Amino acid sequence: MERVPSALVSFAHRLADAAGEIQKRWFRTPVAVDTKPDASPVTIADREAEAVMRELVARHRPEDGILGEEHGRERLEAEYVWVFDPIDGTKSFVSGRPLFATLIGLLHEGRPVMGVIDQAILGERWIGVLGRPTLFNGRPCRTRPCPELSRALLSCTSPQMFASTAERAAFERVLGRVRQAIWGGDAYASGLVAAGFLDLVVEADLEPYDVLPLVPVIEGAGGRVSDWQGHPPGLAADQRMVAAGDPRLHAQALAVLAGG
Repeated sequence: MERVPSALVSFAHRLADAAGEIQKRWFRTPVAVDTKPDASPVTIADREAEAVMRELVARHRPEDGILGEEHGRERLEAEYVWVFDPIDGTKSFVSGRPLFATLIGLLHEGRPVMGVIDQAILGERWIGVLGRPTLFNGRPCRTRPCPELSRALLSCTSPQMFASTAERAAFERVLGRVRQAIWGGDAYASGLVAAGFLDLVVEADLEPYDVLPLVPVIEGAGGRVSDWQGHPPGLAADQRMVAAGDPRLHAQALAVLAGG
């Protein structure tokens, strides 16, 4: 059986379209910003965007499971499970910067088999499907060769995400070896890795919905995604992420994080 039937790919586009309409309605408007228990911000746009996607799943794929940042989990034991982060980069959203993204993932028997990174304001969409090339706005995209840390352009959302002394020290080792670093990209940076504009993303303090949708996008473009130990991301995995466009660079980053 085909693991990701074309009907599911079309449905993922429909989900992204629906979430994007919510974002366009609220972007650069005076929305109220609430603080969640983990101190991260959330707005009506986050909640409505996830709600509209969940409603579509309930109507058209009621047997599927859902894991969403804003409205919880349902039927995670299902064969297919949708993973939603309606606005990854809410801080960018509320500050008027179009560097946030909607993340949509699909797990088949627990494995990430499809992912979408959608930036509705800029009209940019990556979609990765297991066994197929990643598409950026409908055209295949590829990561760029970068075999060494000394040549790498690294992106990280914030140095504050490394909570422990050990995490900070590990990240500082990588940071000290790359050519250049930029900050504040959230999931949008992973799309830029897939498109060949960035080389490496190293992050921590993530949740499954921050990571799982990225895996098919980056790996379908030629890159690698894992936790800091090199294990593939999963629902219960360590959510410290290394994403690299070049598998050789990925291996180097893991070695340096481990103390090499």
